Amino acid sequence: MFPYEITHLDEELNAELMKDFKGERNGYVQVGPKKWFFPAAYAEHADNFYNFPVKEDDVWVITYPRSGTTLTQELVWLIANNLDYETAGNVPMDERFPFLEYIIFHDERFHAEVREINNNHPEVERKLALWRKPVYDWDIPSPRLFKTHLPLSLLPPDLPNKCKVIYVARNPKDVAVSYYHHNRLLKFFDYQGDFEKYWHYFQNDLLTYSPFWEHIKEGWEVKNKENVLFLFYEELSKNMPDCIRKVSNFLGKTLNDEEINRLNNHLRIDNFRGAVRLPHDVKGLKNTREQGFIRKGKVGSNEEYTGILKERASEWIKEHSTILPSNFSLIQV
Repeated sequence: MFPYEITHLDEELNAELMKDFKGERNGYVQVGPKKWFFPAAYAEHADNFYNFPVKEDDVWVITYPRSGTTLTQELVWLIANNLDYETAGNVPMDERFPFLEYIIFHDERFHAEVREINNNHPEVERKLALWRKPVYDWDIPSPRLFKTHLPLSLLPPDLPNKCKVIYVARNPKDVAVSYYHHNRLLKFFDYQGDFEKYWHYFQNDLLTYSPFWEHIKEGWEVKNKENVLFLFYEELSKNMPDCIRKVSNFLGKTLNDEEINRLNNHLRIDNFRGAVRLPHDVKGLKNTREQGFIRKGKVGSNEEYTGILKERASEWIKEHSTILPSNFSLIQV
């Protein structure tokens, strides 16, 4: 049974958001007392996400969007699969490392448009059929690897006690910039506004998977559990070899220096961008006005913050970072 109330967004606000996010066809909902924000399609699957049967040998990568998720998936998959670079290069990420709630973004009307653009190509039909089948109904052999952006409170309650969980957090300024470009890139978001308005939505918890701070807080609260590894994107960016060792130890694997060096080189942003196969290569999923799915990957690349917006963002971070311990090294204002 799903324990939280799901309510539709205020009609006027919903209309404003759907005007700015043209890819959303059904509107938005908020979930529980924290008011987790999702496309309306989430309501159809909430119970199945929450009650999904987990296994002791599962590995879950959990993040707020644009926090180094894909990079972490590649790192985890390769370590878990004995550095099988050949398979990693040939099988798309969404098939070897399923995205639990991906279905909530795949409206059938959107798929009809994609089919038409691709002239009903058989491979495109196969991909669309895969995305319209909930991951909780997939037959996945163990050990299973899952990606999700859902907060821990909306996932199976026994997850951090039963499975391996890797939670990755990133500085909110960098998250917002990356999420902005991501929402402009993918047509099932298709954001139309400028960054200042996007920040307004981010700051007021009106973006999918928000509220940001509560998401991070839930990950931080379980970081000392034996089955949980809490990482910062900044760590991955600045000292990947050390993170490779952390993840290897966490997964019960041993890598020698040569293997670590090769994996570190593979995960360098320019190499990684060209090597990983992503699900978004299907024609009609992306807007050509934007950069690719994997962008700069930089820490502190915040040219979007100017004038009053820069001050507003810094004050917001100062205000909300008090909910976390003082040694929470992610916070940079």
